[in-house]
Amino acid sequence: MKPVRTRLLPATLFAALAVPAPAQVTPAPDPAASWNLTVENDLFGGTDRYYTSGFQFSWFSASADPPRWLAWLGDMATPLLPLGGRPRWGLALGQNIFTPDDTLARVPDPGDRPYAGWLYGSLILASHTRTALGALEIQLGVVGPAALGEQVQNNIHDAINVGRALGWDHQLKDEPGINVILTRQWRLNQPLDPDEARGLAIGLVPSLTASLGNVQTYASAGLMLRLGSNLEADFGPPRIRPSLAGSSFFQPDGLWGWYVFAALEGRAVARDIFLDGNTFRDGPRVDREALVGEGAIGAVLVMPWARLSYTHAFRSREFAGQGRMAQYGSLSLSFRF
Repeated sequence: MKPVRTRLLPATLFAALAVPAPAQVTPAPDPAASWNLTVENDLFGGTDRYYTSGFQFSWFSASADPPRWLAWLGDMATPLLPLGGRPRWGLALGQNIFTPDDTLARVPDPGDRPYAGWLYGSLILASHTRTALGALEIQLGVVGPAALGEQVQNNIHDAINVGRALGWDHQLKDEPGINVILTRQWRLNQPLDPDEARGLAIGLVPSLTASLGNVQTYASAGLMLRLGSNLEADFGPPRIRPSLAGSSFFQPDGLWGWYVFAALEGRAVARDIFLDGNTFRDGPRVDREALVGEGAIGAVLVMPWARLSYTHAFRSREFAGQGRMAQYGSLSLSFRF
């Protein structure tokens, strides 16, 4: 039986996220939508195991009230979002792929991470001020063969002349999945020269996240340290959940900018289907670690019409018997129009 305190963590963080923040400065209206593609792969870390690849394509609206058909979500999210913020809404399509350490074994080691894929779509409602961002995201998708993890991984391996992963016959079984994710971030920037407000600056982006669902249930807290220019353009680079995510949209106000960053996040995990196995069916599973840490470093280039970022991440052991920590890279390209 899992400790009660672990099961209560997501609920506790939900309550913290719901506390209203004081009124804050509303940013200027943004007439442009943001389009973003994020690709993550452990190839950047020279490995082929655990969280081995992911992609996410997302669209975020210009700053405007969401359409009428989203009013129900807006009403539900209002107490969780910053007061006086600019609303936006977005859609995303993504896939995550997980494999064991040994991908050459046709019968995987039962003590190693199971093969699994997660194919999902997201509906997102967000609101932001100059110093805070809040978002409510609903992910709906499927885990198992229908997520096409085997086909995507092995076809890419064929294309780049890398050996196939041979144990996909033992992946998790098909199961519909849902995650409801709440995020609050705060942006604290300080110019290094008080007389040059748009010059070099240092900034902190603290964040709180809670996810509830049959796919992933966790609570996390993170902190990002940034150094560069035009830090007001975003809240950090986009990432794929459950990592410390910035903002898929960006608003550079016609200015160029850049920054380097380092980030740390800790997660208390109550449910991870990719480790715990299918909810109602027997299958591969391992003993999940209740606490997971992740660190990241990277760089971002912001242009008036585009944003390019690279993040290199290091994730602590996620299950008992995991031989090594995981590392992977995240490359993201965004456009505004």
